[in-house]
Amino acid sequence: MRRMSGTPHHAGNATAWTALLALLCLITPLATAQDAPPLPPGLGAETTPEAPALPPGLGGGDTPALPPGLGEPGQEPAPEANEDKTRLIDRLPFPLHGYWDARAAVRTRNDAAQPDDSPMAETRLQLKTEKAWGDVLFEFTGDVYLDAARERAYGDLRSLRLTWSPVEQIDIRAGRQVLTWGTGDMLFINDLFPKDWQSFFIGRDVEYLKAPADAVRVGWFNDLVNIEVVYTPQFAPDRYITGERISYWNPLAFGWSGEDGQVNANPPSAWFENDEVAVRLYRSVGAYELAFYGYSGYWKSPGGQRLFPMQATFPKLRVYGASLRGKVGKGIGNIEFGYYDSYQDRSGTNPLVNNSELRLLVGYEQEIAKEFTGAVQYYLEHMMDYDAYMDTRIFLIPARDKDRHVLTLRLTKLMMNQNLTLSLFTYYSPSDGDAYLRPNLKYKVNDHWTIDFGGNVFAGESDTSFFGQFKNNSNVYAGFRYAF
Repeated sequence: MRRMSGTPHHAGNATAWTALLALLCLITPLATAQDAPPLPPGLGAETTPEAPALPPGLGGGDTPALPPGLGEPGQEPAPEANEDKTRLIDRLPFPLHGYWDARAAVRTRNDAAQPDDSPMAETRLQLKTEKAWGDVLFEFTGDVYLDAARERAYGDLRSLRLTWSPVEQIDIRAGRQVLTWGTGDMLFINDLFPKDWQSFFIGRDVEYLKAPADAVRVGWFNDLVNIEVVYTPQFAPDRYITGERISYWNPLAFGWSGEDGQVNANPPSAWFENDEVAVRLYRSVGAYELAFYGYSGYWKSPGGQRLFPMQATFPKLRVYGASLRGKVGKGIGNIEFGYYDSYQDRSGTNPLVNNSELRLLVGYEQEIAKEFTGAVQYYLEHMMDYDAYMDTRIFLIPARDKDRHVLTLRLTKLMMNQNLTLSLFTYYSPSDGDAYLRPNLKYKVNDHWTIDFGGNVFAGESDTSFFGQFKNNSNVYAGFRYAF
């Protein structure tokens, strides 16, 4: 991960989602009570001890009723008991799922750069559906959420795509979608699809770390090698840290910048001109999955600076990498690397453009005890042409290390029939002398309700290191969700 600055992804107005909210109000279960079944003949109160009653129809009793549909002409069969229990949502011509989520966070330290003590106070509705027509599948996922701190409504279209299989071995997915690949656990090298770091740092569900993009993905699957190509016609940057909600260290201001000091950025935005292409080739080799990657586009978060006018920029970038993942001992191991070719300044002599880098990731995961797993990772960023960087760097900007090392630890414990999940994810950089901790408790009350509590805790010896710059943004959060 890189130091992040710039402007966030601007969410749209919620007007387009008003119909979706009205639809949710119609989702109501209908249920009726059901009478207890009668006792079998011969076990009623009228049974005499002298002799058992004859079966119905063989004695002097009433003639048994005919099965439904064989009675008098015009007589309708009795309705099925469970028909009254069918929910209105189940009668729709398409499946409809989703959830309602409410959560809030509060800072644990004073942040003079932010006007609010709470980086997040929101309620969110997500609706999801899909519909198939032959070989074509339509998928939709949309969010609308109300921000109490800003008294505004926002919309976030997560997925609106068509999937088509013209032949058995080819899949084509076109439209808005969340994309991911690579082997890292919340560390990314060859996954150059957009991330939402703002959501990650303020306590939203971890699913929102991945941001959507408008793209076309083509997959060709065969026995020799599987190939995936993703084309994004308009550059999709990260939703990076900007000063909105989360403050950051601004070397040009000699201090932290927040709501009133957001970075001015200018991401490339011309359709079919400022585009991106990502390629992955992968196959299984015994018990391992081997993959090769390629990417052509731009640094996903600002990787450069323009002085006149003062503006963050996104230099061009190419990435070449590979990964291997599979069984190691009693657990699962992975290794991944990528070469970041910052080809707008391959010599490293332009202090306003990120240098090229070599990135490496090694990880291992294993079950330590029953329903208790642990995972560790080592991550390296090695700057190429470091001498040229030091000779030309701007003295106002703190110097970076030639090698940045990061260690991660994930611990996960399942309890109470796996309804309670306790987890801790920790980043620690021995080279930067900083850390980031993400404790979380999640409890599944029943099939519909889930509650969770957690925190985002930053620490660092320096105000200018990657995690240390965010220490005033440490927060705790709570949320609950109703899924339907």
